[in-house]
Amino acid sequence: MLPDGTEVKLGVFLSDSKSRRAKLTADRLQALADLGLEWAAA
Repeated sequence: MLPDGTEVKLGVFLSDSKSRRAKLTADRLQALADLGLEWAAA
């Protein structure tokens, strides 16, 4: 949970992002790859 009370479901975000990889913009894929997500790297 974030300090403002927002609940973060990282696993859901990652699963959704991975399943929608083909629809993500190049910038978004690069940002995810920069964070260390190997499946986002080109």
